[in-house]
Amino acid sequence: MKKFVHIIILGIVLSLISANLFAEDNTLPTNAVGSSAGNYKKVGAAGSQFLKIPVGARGTAMSANVSVVNDISSIWWNPAGLASVKTLGGYFSNTWLYAECSQMFAGLSIPLSSDFTVGASMNSFTTGNIEYTTIHDDQGNRHYYQVADMALALSVAGYLTEDFSFGVNLKYISNSFASLNSSGFGFDVGALYNTGLYGLTIGFALSNLGTEFQYRGQNLQTLIPVIQDMGLAPIDAEFKSGVYSMPLVFRAGIGSEIIKTEDHAVTAAFDFITASDISEQFAIGAEYTFKNLISIRGGYQFNHDQYGLSGGIGFQYEIGGGLHAGADYSINPTKDLGLVNRLSIRLGF
Repeated sequence: MKKFVHIIILGIVLSLISANLFAEDNTLPTNAVGSSAGNYKKVGAAGSQFLKIPVGARGTAMSANVSVVNDISSIWWNPAGLASVKTLGGYFSNTWLYAECSQMFAGLSIPLSSDFTVGASMNSFTTGNIEYTTIHDDQGNRHYYQVADMALALSVAGYLTEDFSFGVNLKYISNSFASLNSSGFGFDVGALYNTGLYGLTIGFALSNLGTEFQYRGQNLQTLIPVIQDMGLAPIDAEFKSGVYSMPLVFRAGIGSEIIKTEDHAVTAAFDFITASDISEQFAIGAEYTFKNLISIRGGYQFNHDQYGLSGGIGFQYEIGGGLHAGADYSINPTKDLGLVNRLSIRLGF
């Protein structure tokens, strides 16, 4: 009975929080078009969009992961999952996106005790050279700029009870393009609850709470001419850029290891996702593992204008001497932008 009470209270509290944080602003235009959920009135309401790009090949192959994440990539999906990482470990993941863009995630886990684990991570997004024109040179003439975004995070996760874990990320975020840069701080919170009912786990995560951002840099500086007949020098001036926030994201999900034998294991998961600049999305996913050696994964995202079906494969192996390693690959076809490929490497000691 206590488990049901805990589940109901946790669900009500987080639902009320998300309802207030994501309340729509009816003063915004209604004909905006989103890059992740079609028509939606809050598109363009947030910056630091790289923070919404998922990391890790296991989670992206399944599409739904917030309640079943169990490796260092939980720092992105749900920091509470880091509590289940009981080894000193390293994690590296690279994503090959469209238009010569790429994402790299690297993380580290350090167990402090049987109940608490700390971690650190870096999440970066970069583009290739992007050609631009100016008023004085409208032909391009080899003028280029790049976009480089980065998030550094320190994480702590632990078990408050045998069934309930929590996690928190503290993040420093930097956005830059050309000579402009903006930076600020943010944090994520997450929780996982093992209901004890048929292996069912409930997960919640709220990401990208934090400060506002504003671009500054050389490209915003200019000279304003004054009356030249008076012999006065131009006045130094600087354009003021607009203030923006990170995309606030709320994820909730349920998952279960529905089959568990010596040779076979099947995990299924369902996620609900909403953010401050997109409408609600849903995802389902499953994973089949044979002899704890090889895994096959698949999933589907609903209400996303680019992503739908996903899939992937994973390997894990006990090397010996307490060392184990794994590799995961995922592929996510898009409607208009081609294939997104991810490769992740896991090490534990």
